[in-house]
Amino acid sequence: MSDDKLKKVLSPLMLWGLGVGYVISGMYFGWNLGLAEGGTYGLAIATFFIIIMYVTFTFSYTEMACAIPKAGGAFEYANKGLGKHLGFIAGIAQNIEFVFAPPAIAAAIGAYLNLLYPTINLMVFAIGAYVIFTGINILGVKLAASFELVVTVLAVIELLIFAGVTLPEFEFNNLQLNPMPNGISGIFAAIPFAIWFFLAIEGVANVAEEAINPQRSVLIGFGSAILTLVILCILTFVSAVGVAGWEAVVYPVGSTVASDSPLPLALSKIIDSGHVLYKLLIGIGLLGLVASFHGIILAGGRATFEFGRVGYAPKLLGKVHHKFSTPANSLVVNMLVGIVALITGKTSEIITIACFGALSLYIVSMLSFFALRKKNPEMERPFKVPMYPLFPMVALIIATIALISMCYYNPMIALIFITIVGLSYLYFLVFLNKKHNIQ
Repeated sequence: MSDDKLKKVLSPLMLWGLGVGYVISGMYFGWNLGLAEGGTYGLAIATFFIIIMYVTFTFSYTEMACAIPKAGGAFEYANKGLGKHLGFIAGIAQNIEFVFAPPAIAAAIGAYLNLLYPTINLMVFAIGAYVIFTGINILGVKLAASFELVVTVLAVIELLIFAGVTLPEFEFNNLQLNPMPNGISGIFAAIPFAIWFFLAIEGVANVAEEAINPQRSVLIGFGSAILTLVILCILTFVSAVGVAGWEAVVYPVGSTVASDSPLPLALSKIIDSGHVLYKLLIGIGLLGLVASFHGIILAGGRATFEFGRVGYAPKLLGKVHHKFSTPANSLVVNMLVGIVALITGKTSEIITIACFGALSLYIVSMLSFFALRKKNPEMERPFKVPMYPLFPMVALIIATIALISMCYYNPMIALIFITIVGLSYLYFLVFLNKKHNIQ
C-alpha cells in the first residue's frame, strides 16, 4: 500500500456518528459562556442565525465534499476553486480550528472528572485524555470511528435523559430572568459561543476519502448529523436555562467565575450532588466531551496530513503509518500543540480562536463553492445544494457578519489569529511559492 493513501472503510452510519460526535460536546459546555455575554435572549437570537448559517453551509459543503472526496476538505475545494494562495489560507484556518478546539474540550473533560475526583488535578485528566485518544486514532480509522459511534449514541441518550429530568421543572418565567443584560451588543458578543454548539460539523468532509461510496455516504451522514444537532441544541438550551434562569448554568453558587460544567449546575437545582442519578449523569455526560474530543482529533489529523502530503508542511506529516494506515505523525504533532494550548488554562479564549478559524474556513469555502460552479460547471456533482444560489449566499453573509462581530468584540484574540495566519502565509510565500511553481 502507498504510504500516502487512506483506507475506504467508513459507512453512512459511521459518518453520522462522526458528524454528531465532532460537535456534541458543544451541548455539554462552552455554550453557557454565551449566556454571560448575551443572556437568554441574546444567546438565543445569536444561535437562531448560527443555525441558519450551519444548515445552509452544510448543504453547500456537502456538494463539494461529494464532488471532491479528499482528506483536505476545504483546503482541497479552495485549491481547485480559488487557486493555491487562498487554498493555503483555507488550510491554515482549518488547521487552527481543528488544533485549538480539542484543548478547550480537554479542559472540560478535566473539569468534569475533577467534580467526581476533586483530589486529582484536572490537568492530569486532560493531558491523559489527549494521550489515550490520540493513541486510539493511530490504531486505525475503523476502530476510531466505531468507538466514536458508540460514544456518540450514548452521549445523545444522555442529553435526552438530561432533558427528561429537567423539563418537568421547566418554567417559562426562568427564560425571562434578566434576558438581555448587555442589550443588543450582547447578541454579537455571544456569537462565538453559539458557533460552539455546531463547531467542526464540517469535519465529516475530511474523512470523505475514507468513506465507502463517498458520494452517497457523505450526503446521508452529513444531512442526518446536522438535523440531529439542531434538535439537541434547542432541547438542551431550553431545558437547562428553564430550570432556574441563565445565571444558574453559568455561575456556581457563591462564584463569579463562569463554569465549564453547565449541565451539572442545572441538575444541582433539582437533585442533590450526592444523589446517584447526579453522579450517573455526570459520568455519562463525559461521553459527550469524549465524543467531540476524539472526533476532532481524528478530523484534525487528516487536515494536517493533507498539508504534509502536498508539501505545505513537512513531508513527514503527510505519511501514513505503515501498519495502521493512519496519519500517525500528524496526530502526534497536533496533540503536542494542543497540550501547550491546554496548559494556558484559557478555555474561553481557546474556543474563540477555534471559532475564528472556523468562520474564516466557512467564508473561503463558500467563495470556493461559487468559483467551482463558475469555473467547473461540468464537474460531476452527485449531490447539488437545494435553492442555489440562496443557500451558499446566506451561509456566506452570516459567516462574514459573525467574523466582523467577533473581531470587534475580541480584538486581541483577532490579532493573535491574524498574526498566526499572516506568519504562515509569509512562510508560504517565501519558502513554498517557487517550490510549488505557484503563480
